Amino acid sequence: MSEFQQKCYSVSNLNNSIRTVLEGELSDIWVQGEISNFHHHGSGHMYFTLKDDKSELRCVMFKGNNSYLTFKPVDGLNVKLFGNVTIYERRGHIQLIVSNMLPQGDGDLYKSFEALKKTLLDEGMFNKEHKLALPLYPQKVGIVTSSSGAVFKDMVNVLARRAPYLSIIVKSVKVQGTGSSKEIAEAIELFNKFSDVDLLIIGRGGGTIEDLWAFNEESVARAIFKSSIPIISAVGHETDFTIADFVADLRAPTPSAAAEQAAPSIDNILSQFSKAEKLLINNMKNHLVSNWYSLDQLEIRNNNQQPKNKLIIQKEKLQQLNNRFVNFIKIKKIRSNDQLKSLEKQLLNLNPGKVLERGYSIAIDKSNEIIRSSGQIPVGDLFWLNTSDGRFEAKKLSDDSDN
Repeated sequence: MSEFQQKCYSVSNLNNSIRTVLEGELSDIWVQGEISNFHHHGSGHMYFTLKDDKSELRCVMFKGNNSYLTFKPVDGLNVKLFGNVTIYERRGHIQLIVSNMLPQGDGDLYKSFEALKKTLLDEGMFNKEHKLALPLYPQKVGIVTSSSGAVFKDMVNVLARRAPYLSIIVKSVKVQGTGSSKEIAEAIELFNKFSDVDLLIIGRGGGTIEDLWAFNEESVARAIFKSSIPIISAVGHETDFTIADFVADLRAPTPSAAAEQAAPSIDNILSQFSKAEKLLINNMKNHLVSNWYSLDQLEIRNNNQQPKNKLIIQKEKLQQLNNRFVNFIKIKKIRSNDQLKSLEKQLLNLNPGKVLERGYSIAIDKSNEIIRSSGQIPVGDLFWLNTSDGRFEAKKLSDDSDN
């Protein structure tokens, strides 16, 4: 009897021993199965069951780990989990503490895509009434993409060619891999915080579903939806569709197309000015014809009544009115021409190339960033001076404080 009593455990002691054995033998393992009973708690932790056709296993993925997921877990999704087996001692439940979760193949990514799409669709985030109208004549355009990619250069080239009057503000972000969705969402929020642009373009070049996945994440979708600045989504090629495309105010088939849709070309603006001038002149001519017609009618009435003195007075007044209208048309035409030339000159002067032609240059550091102050680079560093017809290498010889 004494030997039996020596081997008797309390419930808590036994559960503690089980936990020690489990964590020693079943740590850092991979488990594959299907998610069920998924619940994303308000604390940020995820609780769910992993099952196959024979068994079930309770799982928990804490906020610190699930914040790095590149997809939205849902019931029915096949996943591979990495973590440690342990026991929740208070209730005696065996569970897997998950540190990493991977969907199994493109098919599962597509399921995750469709699941999030349905969730956001049910919330009304794709509805037309939530879409913001793009400004007709934006002055500043923000771009959220990787500044080192070809997509960024293509968009800037298109905007510079079509709309040199625009100011462009770029927030360079990762567009692929771990943390990319967070950077994209934060960039959108940053632009909204300062409200310094009239329009935003977010995007990247084409790729696989994994490459584009940052634009399929819920954090990016909700940042787009909350934006008070109109957003054009320009992700991948014409055949690529992401969640960002459905939430954005406008979806462009390619990044270059987004740059074309962002603002009217300078040629189009000048053409509209010309049409407005012609319309103004025609309106004035019609007004003049109408007054001549009234004059004729008045002369007929006066002739019928034969009030000679009154007729002379009315003729003089009408002649003065006619002269005033003629002068008014001439002045309006001169002013319209002057305004058109002034606007054309302003638009052309906004072209960065014109500034350089006037003898100015732009200082660029080794990272191809604009040098805005002397303290931005150390003494002895090389930098470049971009002019209208070439680039010169220069070296910083001293700080301002040395003078």
